[in-house]
Formats: sequence, C-alpha cells, structure tokens
Amino acid sequence: MTAVGVRLVQKVSSTRGFAKVAPHVVPALDRAVHRLTRGRVLLSAQLLPGVVLTTTGARSGLARRTPLACMPEKGGQATGRQSWLLVGSNFGRTGHPAWTANLLAHPDASVSWKGEDIPVTARLLAGEERAAAWTVLLEFWPPYATYQARVEREIRVFRLTRRA
Repeated sequence: MTAVGVRLVQKVSSTRGFAKVAPHVVPALDRAVHRLTRGRVLLSAQLLPGVVLTTTGARSGLARRTPLACMPEKGGQATGRQSWLLVGSNFGRTGHPAWTANLLAHPDASVSWKGEDIPVTARLLAGEERAAAWTVLLEFWPPYATYQARVEREIRVFRLTRRA
C-alpha cells in the first residue's frame, strides 16, 4: 500500500464511525478468511501485522479466538525470544476488550502467526515499561493516540512472549 493509502486508512480508522462499525465487521471477516486459508491470511494484516490470539475465557473457561493487529518485536524484549505487543484499544470504545480480561485471568495463550500456532505468555505492561512501549506503538500506528484521547481508561498494552 502506498504512503498516501496508509495515511488515508489511518485517518478513517480514527473516526467514531469506524469505531462503531469495525468491531462488528473486521474480526468476522478476519476469522472467515483465516479459517478458509488455513491460517495463512488475515485481511487486516494487509495493512498491519496481525495474529489470531487464542485465549481461555476469563469466566467461561472456553477457548476464544480473536484476530488482532500486533506489533512484532525484533528479537524479543529482554528474553531473546520472539514477542509481540498487543493493544487493547477496542477501536477507541469505552470498555476494555474481552480478550484483555482473558489474558489477565489466563496469561498462557497462543497466537497464529503467519500460519504457525505459537504458545505464548502474556504480560500486562505498566509504568515506564508501558510508556516506552506506547511511544513505539504510536510511531507504528498513530491512530492509537486518537483512541486513547477518546476514552478515560488507560488502554491496556500486553507483551506476548513465545514460551520456551
């Protein structure tokens, strides 16, 4: 995609209209395409890297699959293992997305990344570590700033690290 195209998508994704429609359309399309391509393609990943996160439901205990944008970290933070940052922006809507509660209750999860299922452990970032990650995330995807400005809650940021 061209730089102009990326800026246009960033602008559209920052609107309140997008925040109302996208949570109902984007994940459903991503799940369908991911299933049809046996994990090789996520539509939203054509713009941003993406994973399908499989968590254990915080209340139900059932497996929950959620397509999400992610920011892969080169070489992993501190551990040297592959890691990803996930942002619980919920498209700038008021509540935390359910997958974040699932990770808080059950941090062991898995991601489907480029067709490979990878076991991961999630950790909620806080304080200076979150601030440093947030700065990098805003460079990666500026609309996160708009999402944060729209809500009173602090948007949750998780680091998922490949389990040994």
